[in-house]
Amino acid sequence: MTLPVVALLLRLILGAIFFYSGIVKISDPAGFAQSIANYHILPGVMVNASAILLPWIEMVTGGSLLLGVLIRGSALVSSALLAIFSGALAASFIRGLDVACGCFSTSADAGSITELYIIRDAVLLAIAVFVFFYDTGLASA
Repeated sequence: MTLPVVALLLRLILGAIFFYSGIVKISDPAGFAQSIANYHILPGVMVNASAILLPWIEMVTGGSLLLGVLIRGSALVSSALLAIFSGALAASFIRGLDVACGCFSTSADAGSITELYIIRDAVLLAIAVFVFFYDTGLASA
């Protein structure tokens, strides 16, 4: 398998993950706002705005990756988001917070952050960086 084909497959996987994640959060902005607030990272005045804006950024980024539109920009945005998400997960884990991730569910019962969540986001970050450098636009719109 060539690098462009691998990059295409990884781009589609990453796009699907971001698109799905955005849809889940858009459908429950109050639940997602609570997930964000539980991290105790953002000031309270930024929580609601983040809960409304972030899912749309994820969905548009995921859609762009799936369609092959603005691939490098979408890969860059997804890399930045994943770096932020990884940092938030790691900080919460280190501080011993017993919070649900809020990544793919807005339910407070979704389970607490573990090392696997941090590893998952690091792998996704590596995929996003790979797509940024190696995607040649196969199957692009």
